[in-house]
Amino acid sequence: MERLGTGIGWRPEIADAVERMPGIDWVEAVAENVCPGHLPDSLRRLRERGVTVVPHGVSLGLGGADRPDEGRLTALAERAEALGSPLVTEHIAFVRAGGALTATPHLEAGHLLPVPRTRDALDVLCENVRIAQEALPVPLAVENIAALISWPCEEMTEGQFLYELADRTGVRLLIDVANLHTNHVNRAEDPAKALAELPLEAIAYVHVAGGFERDGVWHDSHAHPVPRPVLDILTDLASRVSPPGVLLERDENFPEPAELETELGSIRRALEAGAVERVKTEVRSAGAALAVRRAETGTVVPLIGDALGEKTTVRRHEEARSQPGDEARFLADQLAGGARRGDEDGAAGAARGAFGLPHPGGDGARQRLGLAQAALLSALVAGTPVPEGFDRVRVGVQARALAAKRADVVAKVAPELPEILGAEYRTAFLAYAQTQPMTGGYRRDALTFAEHLLSAGRPGDAATRRELREWWLERSGPAPRSRRPVHRLARATRKALLRR
Repeated sequence: MERLGTGIGWRPEIADAVERMPGIDWVEAVAENVCPGHLPDSLRRLRERGVTVVPHGVSLGLGGADRPDEGRLTALAERAEALGSPLVTEHIAFVRAGGALTATPHLEAGHLLPVPRTRDALDVLCENVRIAQEALPVPLAVENIAALISWPCEEMTEGQFLYELADRTGVRLLIDVANLHTNHVNRAEDPAKALAELPLEAIAYVHVAGGFERDGVWHDSHAHPVPRPVLDILTDLASRVSPPGVLLERDENFPEPAELETELGSIRRALEAGAVERVKTEVRSAGAALAVRRAETGTVVPLIGDALGEKTTVRRHEEARSQPGDEARFLADQLAGGARRGDEDGAAGAARGAFGLPHPGGDGARQRLGLAQAALLSALVAGTPVPEGFDRVRVGVQARALAAKRADVVAKVAPELPEILGAEYRTAFLAYAQTQPMTGGYRRDALTFAEHLLSAGRPGDAATRRELREWWLERSGPAPRSRRPVHRLARATRKALLRR
């Protein structure tokens, strides 16, 4: 796996700061926010400087019951090619449910929701990942997600689920240590146990991010500083393996560049602390194993640092250390008296079982998974009863979080709506979200929200209502309104008069 180094999530709000930031080896950009034919100038300049750019998808829904959409796969492939990326990444999550497979209404979550860790879900996920791998021009890595809720009757731990996924498909893993912390607080899952069960050789890179706790629930906000527990998990991971890359995520509430640089420094120190522990463990293990071998065979096998062969051994150790990730193979050589026990590298390890036969399941597994996901998503966004076995309080917390996120994102993609509606916007949108689940993207959601208000004779103020109607007509017609200067001037004059 290509060594990426230390990186940061590229966002338009901090693009200039990222360009000037020292020690940035690579960046990650949200794939859906990048247009292949019109790359942002900042990303183009970074690429020209040799900075790697990785597209990070959020809408593919690989953990959903349906097979991946060809259009979305093509779009992700185009972004990878436009950016010259060595890999692309997505999430182990479902983001939509319903439709023809389940004969239920199509629903969009607008958020990453957890996949049940069951055999059915694993079979479906493995097939979806293989479909994506065949469609993409570069390797795929998938990320563990944070969750507020747990599925009842799960059959595997997170580590076991990820191990089988990598073993059966050869897919790389993007391990988010902040999400491990989130699941520790929200689902009582042990991060150390998850790390111990992971196929460490399959790791493509690592995410680090901040969040906050409220009423016993951890919210993975990506809008707060990275807390000490997350850095401790990063150190634990680095004590087990040298990750090819580590990236700081920040999506909102951007601080001054100096604060981001301080966080990157904390991440580097956490990695260094883990590397020290890893070397200590490797040396102790090598010494203990050699001592046992000496006792069993009665032969003298030189330890690292023994007078016999010291110079050669130390030199080989230094050579191995010069190639990141080779320390363990070098120590294995020492244990075997110089004979290799295996040359498996990260790629080969991740591909174990990639050519094995898939588990049975087929469309039956898809339909069972689809019905379960549709029932949960309907409870979250359409107010239907919570499925049996779920924590109703947590489902309520997740439902409110999804509605709040919808309001925030719609305000970003259609900033005119908060301007037109003023203080009434958020209250009106949250009331709308309680009865109107999202069935398309956020831009469609903005238009549907405006239409919902207008059909109810709102807003109450006539001038505001006329302005909202003008906004809606501009964007919802079968064809764009004329861009001729005289027509644009007429519309602008009318808007100005409406505001009087």
